[in-house]
Amino acid sequence: MRNFFTVRRRKWLVIIGASLLIIIGIGFAVGMSKRQGYLDRAIASVKNKLKRDSDVNFSVDKCYFKGLTTIEFENLLVVPEGRDTLASMDRLSVSVRLFPLLFGDVEVGDIGVTNGALSFVKSDSSSNYDFLFKKKKSNSPEPNTSSKGFADLAERLSNQFFALVPDDLDLTNFAVSYKDEKIAQRIHIPEAKMRSGDFKSSVLLNDHEAEWVLEGEVNRANKRMRIEVSSKDKDVELPFLRSKYGLSVSFDKLIFDLKDVKKIKKELLEVDGVFAYENLQINHRRLSDSTIVLTQAEMHGGIQIADNYFALKDNSTIRVKDFSISPNIKCTLKPSKRIDLAIHTGMFQAQDFFDALPKGLFQNVEGVKVEGSIAYDLDFSIDLDNPDDLVFASKIDDEDLKVISWGGANIDSLNTSFVYDAYNDTILAKQFVVGPENPNFRRLDQIPYVLKTTVRNTEDPFFYQHNGFEEEAFKLSIATNVKEKKFKRGASTISMQLVKNVFLNRKKTMNRKFEEILLVWLMEASGRVSKDRLFEIYLNVIEWGRNVYGITEAAEYYFKKKPEELNLGESLFLSSIIPRPKTGITSFEHTGHLKGWVQRHFNTYGSIMNKMGELKEVSVPENYGFYQVVLQPSLRPKAPIARDSTFDIFGEHELIIQEIEAEEKARKSILDKLIGGKDENN
Repeated sequence: MRNFFTVRRRKWLVIIGASLLIIIGIGFAVGMSKRQGYLDRAIASVKNKLKRDSDVNFSVDKCYFKGLTTIEFENLLVVPEGRDTLASMDRLSVSVRLFPLLFGDVEVGDIGVTNGALSFVKSDSSSNYDFLFKKKKSNSPEPNTSSKGFADLAERLSNQFFALVPDDLDLTNFAVSYKDEKIAQRIHIPEAKMRSGDFKSSVLLNDHEAEWVLEGEVNRANKRMRIEVSSKDKDVELPFLRSKYGLSVSFDKLIFDLKDVKKIKKELLEVDGVFAYENLQINHRRLSDSTIVLTQAEMHGGIQIADNYFALKDNSTIRVKDFSISPNIKCTLKPSKRIDLAIHTGMFQAQDFFDALPKGLFQNVEGVKVEGSIAYDLDFSIDLDNPDDLVFASKIDDEDLKVISWGGANIDSLNTSFVYDAYNDTILAKQFVVGPENPNFRRLDQIPYVLKTTVRNTEDPFFYQHNGFEEEAFKLSIATNVKEKKFKRGASTISMQLVKNVFLNRKKTMNRKFEEILLVWLMEASGRVSKDRLFEIYLNVIEWGRNVYGITEAAEYYFKKKPEELNLGESLFLSSIIPRPKTGITSFEHTGHLKGWVQRHFNTYGSIMNKMGELKEVSVPENYGFYQVVLQPSLRPKAPIARDSTFDIFGEHELIIQEIEAEEKARKSILDKLIGGKDENN
């Protein structure tokens, strides 16, 4: 009896299974018989939508299924109304992978393109591709994505990208071109094949003007991808960049190796990989006067993408030749926008650092030879919504450093007489000798104490104590520039101003400030030029008015005096105009006396010098000599026509006054912090 029921049960299972197979088969047959109709309706829907939403004509001569999962298009065209053809293909075939499709996932299987072209054409203010960037209007409410973070978004984009990577690719005669009133360039791929993720192809610029070889592999299952791009010829520029942006970029080889994309936890995604290059060359007038050559570098590591931040993974390393660095960088997006940066190098050979610098970027440092080991530590953190509370701690251990020879900027030349080139912006204004050969030259001991003291307190109060850089000034500069959302103020010490004026050109390139920092560090760390000599040069070359350079010319120009005859008030005035030397005359009334708003400078720096005990041996008149400052008669402005007494404050000089007062406030803030944080007896 038991065997009877077992046999009976098996029969029913066979009958049910067979019935299900028949039903599936019938459904499949019905679906296959109607799939062309579905496809035709889908194509018609796409045509209507493009025409309705973007006024773009989409046409295809034939569209049909080829095999089980492949769709074939013949003579496909995309043409914006009244404009040039955007896309054309004689044949396009696309297949999808069947197994993922059963679960609702669309993954591309194979792609084939024959005689395809993408042509981007711009004429005047219109183009045949502008519809791609127009925001689509929608009456439907925006979906609520607040619960989705950046990790989810990055994972979704990664999945979508690898889903679109084909198993096999056959590309024959495919071109991408761009044309406007100034340029016309075309990238041509004669043939490209991918088999099971491995690919190799040549990419031609303007039909053999240049050629790059693109090869690599893609592993969709493991989300790995390695791409190498090599140039067949030396120094071949990438297309479009020079004509559009004035930027020239060339390379021998670029390598991008994506090793892993994985979710560590619910709201954290990690991306690991390697980026490397060989003989990368960059040229742009805002970067440097000459071509920047980055010989070879590798970047190993990855990034972390979380709901509220992006960060470099720990131990991510950048290596250039024998120099390597592993910075910690984190950008937090909420609840407030924050940037954190930490660099702790440990001891390394100083020469390795200079050998790793890109050629052409720091021309005055190229050729420097040093000995010894150094270590650098930086901790930086800033809340962009509250920049005043930033953290900036920079420290270098360079006691073992020894400069063997200088590069383009010979710092040792500062110890002897030299010819100084004075510039008015980028135009050479005059040349003169800095040394005893010049009758206007004054040794430091010939310059009055009050002038040296006022200038030092105004420009660089702890010049004799620091190593070329003042941390508090850097902090204020960064905070101010972040708040103003533009470069509003620098953090130059006397050493930095001197290096910039003596050795660097006046072109406003991005590299100039970094080159200035490197030269100041080397100069101060080497100890080859004394602080007194640096200050002496500074006072003899600094600009003090239109075509007025050095203390001798300044004393003669404003007061018809020799430097030795300057009093406290005149010294305070001269120190006040250093940031804006060409506006010095505007500080005076037609009577030759100083305008009232200048007195703030006298009160601020006079009281600071008193507080620091620097005026003990000086006769200090009332208001620190404010009323003793009288402009020589030939420079006095004409007496004004009767006008409102507030004109001087709110009239033609209003902007200058506002800027000067803001500068005075900022300087006082720095001085208050410095005085409070340093030993006043130093």
